[in-house]
Amino acid sequence: MCQTLGVSAHSEEILMSEVVTVADFLRVSAASDPERVALIDAVTGEELTYAELDERVTATAQIMLDRGLVPARIGDRVAMLLGNSIDFVVTYFAVVRAGLVAVPLNPGYTVGELAGILTECDAQILLVSADTVELGIAAAPSGCAVIFCDEVLPSKESLRGLLKESLRSLVKRNSSKTAMPRIESDDLALLLFTSGSDGVPKGVMLSHENLVSNIQALASLRNPPIVSAEDTVLAVLPLFHVYGLNTVLTLAIAAGAGVVLLDRFDAEQSLEVIAREHVTTVAGAPAMYLMWSRVSSVKDAMRPTRMLTSGGAPLPAEVFTRFEELTGMRIYEGYGMTETSPVITSTVVDGKAVAGSVGSAIPGTEIKIMADFGDEAETGDPGEIWVKGPGVFSGYWPNHSDGPDAQGWFGTGDIGYLDDDRSLHLVDRRRELIIVNGFNVFPREVEIVLESIDGVSEAAVLGRPDPETGEAVSALVVLAAGSALTAEEISVMAQESLARFKCPTDIRIVRSLPRSATGKIAKGRLREVYDLGVESPDVPSNT
Repeated sequence: MCQTLGVSAHSEEILMSEVVTVADFLRVSAASDPERVALIDAVTGEELTYAELDERVTATAQIMLDRGLVPARIGDRVAMLLGNSIDFVVTYFAVVRAGLVAVPLNPGYTVGELAGILTECDAQILLVSADTVELGIAAAPSGCAVIFCDEVLPSKESLRGLLKESLRSLVKRNSSKTAMPRIESDDLALLLFTSGSDGVPKGVMLSHENLVSNIQALASLRNPPIVSAEDTVLAVLPLFHVYGLNTVLTLAIAAGAGVVLLDRFDAEQSLEVIAREHVTTVAGAPAMYLMWSRVSSVKDAMRPTRMLTSGGAPLPAEVFTRFEELTGMRIYEGYGMTETSPVITSTVVDGKAVAGSVGSAIPGTEIKIMADFGDEAETGDPGEIWVKGPGVFSGYWPNHSDGPDAQGWFGTGDIGYLDDDRSLHLVDRRRELIIVNGFNVFPREVEIVLESIDGVSEAAVLGRPDPETGEAVSALVVLAAGSALTAEEISVMAQESLARFKCPTDIRIVRSLPRSATGKIAKGRLREVYDLGVESPDVPSNT
């Protein structure tokens, strides 16, 4: 009967074992099937079994503790500027096992963005790879040691002088048997920085309980199971993002599945990897499914695959339908956010992949829809989505600010409604949030950068639909008196301070910005100009 339901003995062990941290999931999986291949680098072909991975994680954790890093309720912070790689997986689980706080960083960030985050969280160590070493050295503040993960140090002598140690080499030489610290479930495990609505990055504080509870809730879903020990999972979503980190990597490790690591998404290359490695479980973002649907070999490449899931942004109904027409497979969609570890709802809960629905609340999580006047909305009526459950964070770094209320409820700011089956449907974005390929962009952060450019008086930023990325960043810019800046020049200067996905892809120079009666910029009129292509005599376009 277990086989029919897709439930293995290992799946039961995930739910029944005494698991405090996500690193404990790795320990359980390594004990259950030590020779099972845990990780495969899709490019280099390097592999690690569960036994090898668990051993390397412990050795790396011991190195960190021997170095003097301090585990605590809020332990020392270890930042990771790494792509999807075996080194990322090893160091992430090692940081958690050592009772420290992992701070994964986006390698696409600029020096300024990284320096601000590293300073804000007071990172003691920054781990880098060959691809990120120069960026890391430029961004690391005083007191933050930069450590190279790979065995072979960069050839540049200037870097060799700065990077006197390689993490892998230290692990190989290490003979320490330092005992791992006792970790409590409410200790801080993960610190993820997202763009704040005021332009200042905000650190989401996630405890071990937050992360573990989300994994156990997803592992309990069995009709169909998202991941089982027999699966091979594609990890091409970035691991510095909570979706790729917890919902893809950690869930797969907890299930004892094989994980194929691919650092960058390319539609044709990723389909070749899926076919070659017999990938059975694929987690993606809407833009990925759109790009795959344009490749003629998608049906043949997806033959080994039994489970498709999507998250990070709403999945357009036309993409859902087109993909089913091409492959015969439906995409299960979910909804979540960094602050909720991340999954809140999924169509896997009811086993019904339906276009336009993001499903029901996962086990242990509650949702409610609140109307503007403070009462719960009627079924079918839209309102703000509120969530409560063990995956909800405690607040923002460093003092747990703006977390759940006294009853444990957290307002997402997103607008949705519940149908008669209690399935959630999304209606609108979180306030003015722009989601580019699943990554959050707050307009104010971009506006601050644009307004800091000499010759720019003020700027207004908003999102617009984009068939490739879901949304794209657009900007209206008012020049200072006498300025002759062009949109192209502003774009180049913005790229010096903003990650690529945050940079406006459409910049318009305008004489003035429309304002409300209170003097605030009227974003509604801006959206009308962009979305409907209406040209206002007060807001002329020169691009």
